[in-house]
Amino acid sequence: MKILAITSCPNGIAHTYMAAENLQKAAAKLGIEMKIETQGSIGIENQLTEQEIREADGIIIAADKTVVKDRFVGKKLLVVGVQDGIRRPEELIQRMIQGDVPVYQAQSRSAEGSTEEKKTKQNPIYRHLMNGVSYMVPFIVIGGLLIAIALTIGGEKTPGGLVIPDGSIWKTIQNIGSASFTFMVPILAGFIAMSIADRPGLAPGMIGGFIAANGSFYGSEAGAGFIGGIIAGFLAGYVALAIRKIKVGRALQPIMPIIIIPVLSSLIVGLIFVFVIGAPIAQLFEALTGWLAGMQGTSSILLALILGAMISFDMGGPVNKVAFLFGSAMIGEGNYEIMGPIAVAICIPPIAMGLAAMINKRKFAPSEREAGKATFTMGLFGITEGAIPFAAQDPLRVIPSIMVGSMVGSFIAMLGNVGDKVAHGGPIVAVLGAVDNVFMFFIAVIVGVAVTVVMVSLLKKDVATVDTAVAGEAMSGNPAEIARESAITSTAAELSAPTTVTKNESAVPAQAVHIEKLTEIVTMDLINLELEGTTQDAVIDEMIEALERNGAVSSASDLKQAILDREQESSTGIGMNIAIPHGKSEAVLKPSVVFGIKRSGVDWKSLDGSEAKLIFMIAVPCNSKDNTHLKVLQMLSRKLMDGYFREALLAVTTKEEAYQLLDQVH
Repeated sequence: MKILAITSCPNGIAHTYMAAENLQKAAAKLGIEMKIETQGSIGIENQLTEQEIREADGIIIAADKTVVKDRFVGKKLLVVGVQDGIRRPEELIQRMIQGDVPVYQAQSRSAEGSTEEKKTKQNPIYRHLMNGVSYMVPFIVIGGLLIAIALTIGGEKTPGGLVIPDGSIWKTIQNIGSASFTFMVPILAGFIAMSIADRPGLAPGMIGGFIAANGSFYGSEAGAGFIGGIIAGFLAGYVALAIRKIKVGRALQPIMPIIIIPVLSSLIVGLIFVFVIGAPIAQLFEALTGWLAGMQGTSSILLALILGAMISFDMGGPVNKVAFLFGSAMIGEGNYEIMGPIAVAICIPPIAMGLAAMINKRKFAPSEREAGKATFTMGLFGITEGAIPFAAQDPLRVIPSIMVGSMVGSFIAMLGNVGDKVAHGGPIVAVLGAVDNVFMFFIAVIVGVAVTVVMVSLLKKDVATVDTAVAGEAMSGNPAEIARESAITSTAAELSAPTTVTKNESAVPAQAVHIEKLTEIVTMDLINLELEGTTQDAVIDEMIEALERNGAVSSASDLKQAILDREQESSTGIGMNIAIPHGKSEAVLKPSVVFGIKRSGVDWKSLDGSEAKLIFMIAVPCNSKDNTHLKVLQMLSRKLMDGYFREALLAVTTKEEAYQLLDQVH
């Protein structure tokens, strides 16, 4: 079976690729061939071809922004939010396998398809809004950065602030930036409408947005701003959708989407805005802007605290986006001191969690500490979503910690008159010169990060007392899978670490062995279908004896010590009734793997509490210079995720049957 998928989120940064990764892992686990197209901030990657679409059994779209579906007509199509792609990838693929998915039809859809799409679209209003926001943000960023650069380099200090001389190149750059800002509201409205009514809604939405942004159409000095743009977008979208549903003759059908729907929708939306709702919305927006501009003292501090809490509450979710959109709109109105505290709050969660994970080994597992490096880097570039894995793992402790840190940072930023001319956050905007009062910006970030790190360190339990399966949830949304991956990763890291030879300094490096299958280093003599040991220690002895008999080990005691030393660091019981004890020792003469079955199980302190029944012992020479052990771990980790394969191994009755199954591990 072949399934295709598309993932996309409003910002096109974190969630897009998290959903793609989890869907790919789930497909591999279920033995399904899958190709995933990502529609991120840098454009479409891994684009689906026409031939691939023709050959596909179905398509999954996990997106919070509109994805054009015209190319999928006649194919089974499952449309869900990007969060479903992150959290429920296996369930989505299972639905496709079971055929519980409607066939997509162009324009008019079957009742079944309509019902299914309504069921799978979670919070459509939010999805339409985020589609508009995702296309609007680049225009704000371009405008803000160009204006910031022009002011920083070409501005001259005057009693009224920085002023760029007329006729200079920097004035031209400033004008280009200002031109970018003028597209903000029309783009927002246009792509909201397109999300609702597809392409026929784009032009009416942009025209409605342009009217909303220009108060001259309805006798107002100030336009209706982004609030008017949002209303215009939804109005244009639903008007276009309603007209599209009108039944017309065949002669008119070809011109409906290119003439009749856009023209009628634009006329209706324009007239409604000019004569009915434009002026009241403009007055409301003007009053709101004036109130914000006049906020001082306690009021402005309260606003900063609220915005900081909203930004960090769901890290890229709807609450975060409301605060972000609010700050972005204020930039368009020339009020930069709202976006300043938001820019600080945006980067505190990922920087703080990344830093906490890297410096606090007692509170975070090795896999989390490694992930913390990427999270910290994402924070430097203002990607709040980087903290999501840590919040998902331990929400009751992490979310309050990052909210308090962000609120403190926003509070300091507001007190320090930190402004931001770009709809983005993090140190990157300060480095590029888009921030006013850079010193206070960094003070706010540092203090906010410190508060979060301290709170997390105090609230989180030590790793040893936390259920590892639950801790794993943060990294992929699948606790058991991550716990297993963490154990295997730890195994690989330990085996690949440099080892000092202390007993035989003249030991000759073992000959490099390149393997393609597990059976190249497993013989019939190294398979034991009825392990007799009833304890972990006894089983280890029994398996090392097999290595001795096979001439793979010169000293059983030395190898056992290496294996026990590894077990002291953390259990090699990875769950699912599997254990992979291993050791690097100069006593090992050649890379070997012993496979044993203990059907009654033996306590191996496994991550999921299960007793070990399938046991693989990996023995590697410590002076080996090849990557045989890593290859073995890679092969085992991939194949042992298959539940049917594990069941088949447990059911074998002869060594020959076991060997044939192990021959599939490659």
